[in-house]
Amino acid sequence: MTRRLYALCGTDRTRPFSPHVWKTKLSLAHKGLDFDVAPGGFTEIPKLERGATTIVPLLRDGDILVSDSFEIALYLEATYRERPTLFGGEGGKATARFVEGWSQTTLHPAIGRIAIMDIHDRLDPVDQAYFRQSREQRFGKPLEAVAEAGQADLEAFSAKLEPLRHMLKFQPFLGGDRPLFADYIVFGALQWARIVSRQRLLADGDVVTDWFERCLDLHDGLGRSVTAA
Repeated sequence: MTRRLYALCGTDRTRPFSPHVWKTKLSLAHKGLDFDVAPGGFTEIPKLERGATTIVPLLRDGDILVSDSFEIALYLEATYRERPTLFGGEGGKATARFVEGWSQTTLHPAIGRIAIMDIHDRLDPVDQAYFRQSREQRFGKPLEAVAEAGQADLEAFSAKLEPLRHMLKFQPFLGGDRPLFADYIVFGALQWARIVSRQRLLADGDVVTDWFERCLDLHDGLGRSVTAA
């Protein structure tokens, strides 16, 4: 059976960059499941699978369609119980929900502002128009003004990683000795930045940098299959 993972990309179809898609790519690899990636731009998403979703990732597994990275992880855990766990039990699911909330309310907004023009410039023209209109409506200002404000986010970004930095003093992964879905959540955010922007968010010698490098090496170096910007 061929699984298909629909992913978000820019003009270069070989460089999917969505943080949520990267969570799912590593989740599928964690479970040892084969899949093909079907890349597309922002304006193509509503057309996928006859309008099945407005977001990616979208996973087709046989006759089943699942969207949203967390819902896909839950689906994979329930469907492929005999394969390595993504959560390590109900406590792991609850922890992953907390990590997701922290990542999406703390890391994602900062990275979005830091990299906003980098993302725009990597898109096809039709997607650039959509991205500019939707993001300027969201932020209430031109993209260029958002990017200018993003310089403050860049300077403050390291401090936002302090909860992760503290945990990694005691264990190599958020999941403990081995990675779990919680690791993939945070990895997805930093992988997004790595792929779209030349801005350096992680410093040499930081335990978070060491953790991120370990995550890039997971599953035969899946994270390194797309080079840094």
